[in-house]
Amino acid sequence: MQKVVKFGGSSLADSNQFKKVKAIIEADSSRSIVVVSALGKRNKHDHKITDLLYLTGAHLKYGVDANQVFNIVKERYYEVKNDLNLDVYLEQEFSQIEDNFSKNIDEEYLVSRGEYLAAKLMASFLGYTFVDAKDLIFFDYDGKINENKTYEALQDILKTTKRIVVPGFYGSYPDGKIHLLSRGGSDVTGSILAKASEASIYENWTDVSGFLVTDPRIVSEPKQIKEISYEELRELSYMGANVLHEDTIFPVQELEIPINVKNTNCPLDPGTIITSNPSDKSQIITGIAGKKDYVSITILKKQKTPKLTVIKQVLDVLVKYNVNVEHMPSSIDSFSLIISSNEINKRLYEVVAEIKALNEVTDVIVEQGIALVAVVGRNMALKPGMSAKLFSIFGKNDINIKVIAQASQELSIIVGVENSQFEKAIKAIYEGLVK
Repeated sequence: MQKVVKFGGSSLADSNQFKKVKAIIEADSSRSIVVVSALGKRNKHDHKITDLLYLTGAHLKYGVDANQVFNIVKERYYEVKNDLNLDVYLEQEFSQIEDNFSKNIDEEYLVSRGEYLAAKLMASFLGYTFVDAKDLIFFDYDGKINENKTYEALQDILKTTKRIVVPGFYGSYPDGKIHLLSRGGSDVTGSILAKASEASIYENWTDVSGFLVTDPRIVSEPKQIKEISYEELRELSYMGANVLHEDTIFPVQELEIPINVKNTNCPLDPGTIITSNPSDKSQIITGIAGKKDYVSITILKKQKTPKLTVIKQVLDVLVKYNVNVEHMPSSIDSFSLIISSNEINKRLYEVVAEIKALNEVTDVIVEQGIALVAVVGRNMALKPGMSAKLFSIFGKNDINIKVIAQASQELSIIVGVENSQFEKAIKAIYEGLVK
């Protein structure tokens, strides 16, 4: 049995956190493939190393002295090295990075050094083999993972060493140039390696004991999610929940490798299990998430015109302006487009004007300031009348529903409310359906 374990920035913030990571790994000999992020914040006033490296790059680009910012980065890594008495030649590493300092520095190379150096230190501390992600995670020029090349590389490495530390967040193009994943991409690195090694489980260690049913900034001390399906996680992530990087699921889902999100600071807590078929039936609602600032564009058509004809014409307008639609509820002679404000704000008037100009459209009504709230739960399908209960809760709390959407498999119910009622809606749903 082999486990892939990934530790986020909060788990690597200082030497004390490094010691916690080592204790976790030594407690289970199957934790043989370790993925690390760059050093995170030590406290709320601190800075993430990745942010400091992006800032260093910006200084260089605009001809501003970057040494002061980069010195903070150096001090953080030297502090860990010296506290743990590690045999890592940081002087040489930093000198090589600084040799590349110029207005034209490769930002992806510079930013990747946060994970690279953290992995160097962790490998030394654990006595594991350091494996550079550029020699293991391979991308095609279109940015897609070259799975065959990556998997072959890992198998070759594991023939000579069974315990490795790999920096997350980056890999390389065919020409060897560094390529970064999007922020939070170390989660994806761990997932790729879990699939490539056919791991029994992928443990993702962070600073919380798994996922909560909803945002603790809105609901005080919400319940923890014990088990969640891959599909539920994607729904919640898409609707704004602060969970794993959304691309983490795809590699492990194919082989049905479970993900266990655990707390480095409380390693005995069970955390949250993400799997294809959770067994827990105790909670009807798995999670509640949402986002503010959507626009509703309602199109009224001529009564004798086929709806499909008008929908196609309207969608052609959206394609022209590269605007994505979140939801499209409809009635016999009208339909609405629910679109994120970020998607359409700069093009709203042009889009609306072109839709109004369509021959088969009689009117266009625009409403801004809408929030979407998603109620997600694989067990909702087992409980008749969930939508009715939700409407009843909203009625009792004087919350006006602007939009409602529900897929046939009943995995989620999405409701639209005014921005001003967003927090109130989430609290009401939690009190009425979860607590």
